[in-house]
Amino acid sequence: MPKWLENSVFYQVYPQSFCDSNGDGIGDIPGLISKLDYIKNLGCNAIWLNPVYDSPFMDAGYDVRDYFKIAPRYGTNDDAKRLFEEVHKRDMKLLMDLVPGHTSDTNEWFTKSKQPLKNELSNRYIWTDSVWEAPPQYRLMCGITDRDGNYMVNYFSSQPALNYGFYDITHPKWQLPPNHPDCLRTVEALKKIMRFWMDMGCDGFRVDMADSLVKNDDEKIATSAVWAGIREMMDKEYPECALVSEWCNPVRAIGSSGFHADFYLDHHGNGYSTAFRYYNYETGRQESFFSKEGNGDIMTLVNEFTENYKATKDKGYISFFTCNHDNPRMSAWYDELELKINFCTIFTLPGVPFLYYGDEIGMRYQSELTSKEGGFSRTGSRTPMQWTNGINKGFSTAEADRLYLPVDSRKGAPTVESQEKDENSLYNTVKRIIAVRKSNPELCGNGDFEVLYAKKNEYPFIFRRGSFVIAVNPKAEDVAVDFDYEMGEKVFEIGSAGVCDGRITLAGQTYCLFKIKNI
Repeated sequence: MPKWLENSVFYQVYPQSFCDSNGDGIGDIPGLISKLDYIKNLGCNAIWLNPVYDSPFMDAGYDVRDYFKIAPRYGTNDDAKRLFEEVHKRDMKLLMDLVPGHTSDTNEWFTKSKQPLKNELSNRYIWTDSVWEAPPQYRLMCGITDRDGNYMVNYFSSQPALNYGFYDITHPKWQLPPNHPDCLRTVEALKKIMRFWMDMGCDGFRVDMADSLVKNDDEKIATSAVWAGIREMMDKEYPECALVSEWCNPVRAIGSSGFHADFYLDHHGNGYSTAFRYYNYETGRQESFFSKEGNGDIMTLVNEFTENYKATKDKGYISFFTCNHDNPRMSAWYDELELKINFCTIFTLPGVPFLYYGDEIGMRYQSELTSKEGGFSRTGSRTPMQWTNGINKGFSTAEADRLYLPVDSRKGAPTVESQEKDENSLYNTVKRIIAVRKSNPELCGNGDFEVLYAKKNEYPFIFRRGSFVIAVNPKAEDVAVDFDYEMGEKVFEIGSAGVCDGRITLAGQTYCLFKIKNI
């Protein structure tokens, strides 16, 4: 286990929207390098960088044409190497995004695989044995190549699925087992990609759709075996590099597959969803626990997280995030005070947290935008970073109509420039809570965690991390409950909290982090 993960706070960079250094309207690697000091000063000591590989950008870079080449719009491989060097000079780490389940249909592998005559890459992707064979339970592209067969895609039609085999074989004429030599060669090709970038200086990978490799693998037995083999390679050759999965099943991802961390994703009705993103669009009612409306239930989060934390805390980390490139920003339904409370909670829960670029200033989810590069409903969370109050909010010197996506043109749209000057801004709140976390080892990684108060459909939520207590009342009404500890120093507070005669009282919309005397 890389030791550096324990006190890491990640900053996610969506490269095309972060900082444009050459005035072409698209963010790039030199632009990111110019903002590394900003990320470090915010308190983040690690970066997750969305895909920067060569791509036709039918899915914003998650359709890779060449895994070994930086897309020209971002720069060059030399720029990437310099990025790794500059990150390390600042005692920071950087994870690249790994897309292991599919490629672009313009990838050289696929160009060869779709040829009519059999060759060494014919089985690099999943093909039926005839163009007339198209079982409806599989997502297949039919009759659009000269090869006599149809190929499987993972999602978009431009993303043919790489072949890691089938655990449960339903069509033996064309489905291969995971231990077939051609499927094993796919795994080796993935390792080659990983070694290439880690040798250059990358500190590991966040893995896209990590559970999608072996097909018909409901329990993910064979998929876990693939990742366990990759983890074995990394432990031997790159022991300081990390693997973070997009899986949302810590027992499988961390316990069985060997990932160092697993994202707690926004799956409707799960713990993360009901805590932070449970808006009922049918009734127009906000039912998230962390909404000031007070209609939420914390117990789904408590029950799910506690069980998974106990099962995996000695092996890896569960990662909460403020948002990512696939979700609406929380600002779509929360005001600034609500965001402060939500983010402070995320940064003091166990695990390794991730901050999405622009969330630290409360950037808006621009729901009115039309799709860009396969973004569809996700497009509104991928708009340019708002650095200054000047042209294009400091993102680019290009004409507005040449920008990757439009900046937020509203009057008073948040910027780093404005919020840095405001002591009570969301930016400075995020910066302070990260500093508190990093300066207190008990608040980092998987240190001691105990739920002190959580009841169905009730407020507040109180938990302990070592000698610290975090008491949160997101509801816009005062609450008071029995409390067994004596309050010591208040380390961080939004709102007002107090302990007296065995009761803790929390004003409406309060987050309080304090030491306890009688642990």
